Amino acid sequence: MVEILPSLLAADFARLGEQIDQVTHAGVNFLHFDVMDGHFVPNISFGLPVLESLRKRTRLALDVHLMFSDADTFAPRFVAAGADCVSVHQEACPHIDRTLRLIQSEGARAGVVLNPATPLATLEHVLPIVDYVLLMSVNPGYGGQKFIPYVLDKVRALRDWRDRLGLSFAIEIDGGISVDNVGKVAEAGVTWVVAGSSVFGAPDPGRAASEMKQAALDALARRA
Repeated sequence: MVEILPSLLAADFARLGEQIDQVTHAGVNFLHFDVMDGHFVPNISFGLPVLESLRKRTRLALDVHLMFSDADTFAPRFVAAGADCVSVHQEACPHIDRTLRLIQSEGARAGVVLNPATPLATLEHVLPIVDYVLLMSVNPGYGGQKFIPYVLDKVRALRDWRDRLGLSFAIEIDGGISVDNVGKVAEAGVTWVVAGSSVFGAPDPGRAASEMKQAALDALARRA
């Protein structure tokens, strides 16, 4: 099943509650929450108080993407604030096995993130313990970037690797996804699709999320 995860980084913060209601009514099950520290990536975004407020506002699963240099310190705090899923960058975590197990021990699903140019081979020994893998299809730090096509090859390779090992982790993608290319990423093996500007930049975010999901499902049906 393909899930569309609207990214709050692209939302209208003055209308955040209203826009969350729109995508909720459209059948979305997750919200994506990008946290940037201004160090690992050249930008600063949300923090713990915003997540705590969201947790009170919605029952949707909150997928927190930590673009942090010090994920071990902050991951448990975001779980405590209401995160259901927490992903951390392989590039920023020198002890990635320990970090992933820490997140799971706090009661959340643990994901590992790779930047576009980071090889899949760096994940070889942690794939059996991850709940999901997030492949960045833009260079992290800013919204509204163009999709990097070679990431589709990484998705296919990761899907095949997962199947050969008999594992069940979800494959997530983030960056430059729109109704025009969501079918291709679904066909490649993505099940969690993060969409920012293409959802919250639309006049009706709920309709945009529904159209993206339908485009993904149509592409899978044609392939079957």
